[in-house]
Amino acid sequence: MSDIEFRDISKTYPDGTHAVTDLDLRIESGSFTVFVGPSGCGKTTSMRMINRMTLPTSGTITIAEQDISAIDPVKLRLGIGYVIQSGGLLPHRTVVDNVATVPVLRGDSRRAARTAALDVLDRVGLDRSLAGRYPAQLSGGQQQRVGVARALAADPPVLLMDEPFSAVDPVVRAELQIEMQRLQAELHKTIVFVTHDIDEAITLGDRLAVFGRGGVLQQFDPPQRVLSQPATDFVADFVGRDRGYRGLSFRSANNIPLHDIQTAVADDVSGLRLDRGDWVLVVDAAARPTGWVDVTGVEAVRAGQPLRDSMSAGGSLFTPTGDLRQALDAAISSPSGIGVAVDDSGAVRGGVLATEILAQLAEQRATEDAERNRHYFEQEVR
Repeated sequence: MSDIEFRDISKTYPDGTHAVTDLDLRIESGSFTVFVGPSGCGKTTSMRMINRMTLPTSGTITIAEQDISAIDPVKLRLGIGYVIQSGGLLPHRTVVDNVATVPVLRGDSRRAARTAALDVLDRVGLDRSLAGRYPAQLSGGQQQRVGVARALAADPPVLLMDEPFSAVDPVVRAELQIEMQRLQAELHKTIVFVTHDIDEAITLGDRLAVFGRGGVLQQFDPPQRVLSQPATDFVADFVGRDRGYRGLSFRSANNIPLHDIQTAVADDVSGLRLDRGDWVLVVDAAARPTGWVDVTGVEAVRAGQPLRDSMSAGGSLFTPTGDLRQALDAAISSPSGIGVAVDDSGAVRGGVLATEILAQLAEQRATEDAERNRHYFEQEVR
């Protein structure tokens, strides 16, 4: 077990700045906890106190019920994985030697550490052909994966991640988030992840610790509760006015009906004869969507652009095993107003309509209301 507990933790700097104020927090073993909040709210300071990179002014932090102030800081840090922005890799060491750093420091032979490092590269989705390269020869996403691999190399029970994906582009960031979810499902580490991005926090966290100015903990709850029931005005403002839309990501889209969509293979587009207002989904030979075509005036267009222009999918795609947010986004971002549902191979399965997605939301809420009322009356009877 590797529970982490903050007991009455405060951090005040010599100039009087309160970085963290009266923090009481218990992080369960095997959970993915995200510290989230605006810049300067004490989230990174709080995380860095777990491995004693920053020392509290008062209070106690325990890991597995052991006071970390009684543990040698070097020994403590060798047992905690740590990932920072841009990977924090040693530029003069190859990828494999970067990953092998902590096992070597803990006494493993270099040969054994390198062999184990190759297995960790496999785990984080990096090709072994990169093992002999230096950090400067890698892309930003590859560097972050190496940083995660290095943190996992010694198989630590606790993993600290300080805004690790903030320096990469949105596409790579989304890929890294998916990879992190896969790794956690496999490894069940106790993870503390710092970010200022509420969407990233909602995507990754089992529970969110929302920090406000002065390092005051505003709310510590599962993400769906933070979205639906903000504990303070600060949390409501930080989560944003579209928190209801974000909350759809926790609702199943399993029962949304799929409708037939008129499709045409890309090579046959030039022969289409469409009535005004009709839409056709263009697909490739494997039935994967490449764009929408309609008729505006006399010119056929794809997703609002002439056919000769770029091949745009024209809206987000939706996997029927996804959630209501993904389904609604697919429908409202599509130029046709029809969200495209695809299977695992990317082939078209059908279309979803925004009106039916909202009807599904209403039905789910009605079921939840009925369940709450039933529970309330049962409690009253008792």
